[in-house]
Amino acid sequence: MLPATMSGGRALVVLSGGQDSTTCLHWALRQFDHVEAVTFDYGQRHRVELSAARHIASQAGVRHHLLPINTFAALGGNALTDASITPEAGMRTEGDSPLPNTFVPGRNLIFLTFAAALAWQQRLDHLVVGVAQTDYSGYPDCRDNTLQALERALCLGMDRQIQLHTPLMHLSKADTVRLAMQLGALPALAHSHTCYHGSVPPCGECAACQLRAKGFAEAGVADPLVLRHAGKAEPCLA
Repeated sequence: MLPATMSGGRALVVLSGGQDSTTCLHWALRQFDHVEAVTFDYGQRHRVELSAARHIASQAGVRHHLLPINTFAALGGNALTDASITPEAGMRTEGDSPLPNTFVPGRNLIFLTFAAALAWQQRLDHLVVGVAQTDYSGYPDCRDNTLQALERALCLGMDRQIQLHTPLMHLSKADTVRLAMQLGALPALAHSHTCYHGSVPPCGECAACQLRAKGFAEAGVADPLVLRHAGKAEPCLA
């Protein structure tokens, strides 16, 4: 059963345009009486996610902020911002090392710091981000202990109580799909973007595509993004 709306709550959702952040946007719409979204242009190769986020925010009727951060592209050294590096294929499992080449060091820490600064300006008291440590990606800035420490630092650094919400933290990808169904978010997921290669339709081979496909398969639900590109009707479940 979905929780009741938090009366008076004002939230900012970090919206990449992907499956998880889109689900979190619709979760936030059920939780708070005012919701805005922020997307970061950090020089990512899969830039199609920027237009995906814009479309999803517009569909949801929320104000959308786009903030540029070009430092990650200048640093390079990872497959999401460096065109000379090919994103790894296949899913990783816990215990694999080193970190995958799609890891952008400090990305979530920087994103949430800028998001908190925007929230401070817009008088928003809640930040929502779609990170999860259950489906192992190897990203240390997606772990619960990292986010708890960051929330504490943000409150101290902003001299204001800012609550960080990670509704997907302990959910598998299949559980996330089921939550999206409960929230009525499947039509929005038809316009989300996950593929690390930025392919439209998605490549189906990179780790992000395979993890997404695995989640939908385990949940027994057809991916509305795949259906849309196949020219089939999108599921519309509440």
